[in-house]
Amino acid sequence: MFVLPVWLRIAGSAVCGILLLFFILPVFVGIRNSGVIAGIVLSLIGLFCFAANSIVAPLLMKAWLTGTGRFVICLLAGVLTLMAVLGIVFSICMLSSMADKPKGEHPVVILGCKVRGEQPSLMLKRRLDAALPYLTEHPDVPVIVCGGQGTDESMTEAACMANYLEQHGVDADRICQDGNSTSTYENLSNARHILEEHDWGYDIILVTDGFHQFRAGSIAKRLRLSSDKISAKTSWYLVPTYWLREWMGICYMYILG
Repeated sequence: MFVLPVWLRIAGSAVCGILLLFFILPVFVGIRNSGVIAGIVLSLIGLFCFAANSIVAPLLMKAWLTGTGRFVICLLAGVLTLMAVLGIVFSICMLSSMADKPKGEHPVVILGCKVRGEQPSLMLKRRLDAALPYLTEHPDVPVIVCGGQGTDESMTEAACMANYLEQHGVDADRICQDGNSTSTYENLSNARHILEEHDWGYDIILVTDGFHQFRAGSIAKRLRLSSDKISAKTSWYLVPTYWLREWMGICYMYILG
């Protein structure tokens, strides 16, 4: 019952090998996060199970003959099934949030990301570039840039973002900086305080990467913020890593957040 047909072994090995490549690629551009680690581990496990099925299958069949072994196999199967179902549900929610568009004229909140030297990283630059057309079309709308300074950053993400926006034609008096936050929750919580200080209401245009919109929007809702969305594009080779990382972040948000 655990022996797979040859075509399935080949197909499964190929898929896992491709996924492994996708999860390794970000390492070469300096990205080492939980999505990278989890993706590499899961891909290696899958690759081994498919490629070495002739070794794995007899061990599973032997374990199946014992009560403990049968329990462990059923438990693992249940966990994998739950992971697959959650992954599908989360992906549907994430794709739905990515498709959301601004429906009104509200303050823009841009979530922070890595700064390299005094320049935004590619991911942060794309968030800023995604916000610029809306800010240009609505010259009276204020913008809140969020992000503190990491140990390996020479300036706060907020300051870097403000500089970039000013260089691209956004008036400095439209920009408010939150240079203290270190997480998505803090980004949005501090942004809420800024909204209250200026009496700007609680409707915002939330700008971040598409994969991040669902979790960020859920946090905004918990903070009683209503958010329309502008989604930045993510480099294709980073999507698997950040998509998997986002699944983990959503689980953390609902279980511990």
